[in-house]
Amino acid sequence: MASIQLNNVRKVYREGTQFVAVDGATFTVADGELMVLVGPSGSGKSTLLRMIAGLESITGGDLHIGERRVNDVAPRDRDIAMVFQSYALYPHMSVRQNLGFALTLQKRPRPEIEQRVRAAAGVLGLDAILDRKPRQLSGGQRQRVALGRAIVRDPAVFLFDEPLSNLDAKLRVQMRAEISALHRRLGATMVYVTHDQVEAMTLGDRIVVLHEGRIQQIGAPLHLYDHPANRFVAGFIGSPAMNFVEGRMQGGAFVAAGDAFRFAVPPAWTQPLRAFDGKPVTMGIRPESLYAPRGRPSDAPLGTGAFTVEGLEPLGNEIFVHARAGEHRVTSRVLPQPLPAPGEPLELAFDLGKLHFFDPETERSLAPGAGSAR
Repeated sequence: MASIQLNNVRKVYREGTQFVAVDGATFTVADGELMVLVGPSGSGKSTLLRMIAGLESITGGDLHIGERRVNDVAPRDRDIAMVFQSYALYPHMSVRQNLGFALTLQKRPRPEIEQRVRAAAGVLGLDAILDRKPRQLSGGQRQRVALGRAIVRDPAVFLFDEPLSNLDAKLRVQMRAEISALHRRLGATMVYVTHDQVEAMTLGDRIVVLHEGRIQQIGAPLHLYDHPANRFVAGFIGSPAMNFVEGRMQGGAFVAAGDAFRFAVPPAWTQPLRAFDGKPVTMGIRPESLYAPRGRPSDAPLGTGAFTVEGLEPLGNEIFVHARAGEHRVTSRVLPQPLPAPGEPLELAFDLGKLHFFDPETERSLAPGAGSAR
């Protein structure tokens, strides 16, 4: 296996109007690490993956796989294997032939090809379907074959470009678990691209969050969730998304328009917010830190607000409550319990120890030590 190092990597398209797809990406994927690139459509994540694969040229910066600079190295010579969103299986070939096709092109000995195919099939549970054609397979089985075709090559790096997008919700969950188990079993270096932040959170050792071609933050999943560097990361990581409330600081208290929120900020925020006294500031709070009457923690400092229920989403083990106070709309994730119907009042409590504050101009987090996107 090998590490991947990017140093100020850029991709600029100059067809007509100049467009910067990736702007100064710098990070290292450690040997054996599963790194997830996540962001909305157009964020540059797939372009970045394709530059690692050699399918896109690099406008500027340096890319190393292991000790070798590969900016101008052809894809076939980078010792990488890529799994795409489309399975790209040969329909006239059996599973066995699809798995071994790359090795056949390399003119490997037949016994070696058979041994590698058998090993990959065993890892992915494909032994019983080796003689089937792709049309006889389910979506999950086809995706396993695509994974197996990468495994048989024993590459230095695995690259995944939204490989689960074509699967239904249940299969996505199953295949996430299988890819995670595969990573642990192989100890392989993997870079995985997705727009789905749930996939990113559950799969990645670390996550690179991208937006409009720029890296917003890099870190372990829970670190990004608990300590977002800016409003974009805070709103993108987590489902349902973080609630944001616009207000201003007044003498050590946060006050939202219409007094829907008015509370003295906790001591930990006194110093970071001192420079914003009399100025606008954005408050953020996760849905699970907004409590309905039942299930409120007894040992947490709480503020309260009067809301009107706009909608309820009962999911069995939890309920999403969509509520409004004046111009402010929030989503709360609460335990199953009797709740008012839409249009009726509801008091929600919020955990003062789990607040986030952001500069409304720069959108950067105002938490101490949150200045670095890394």
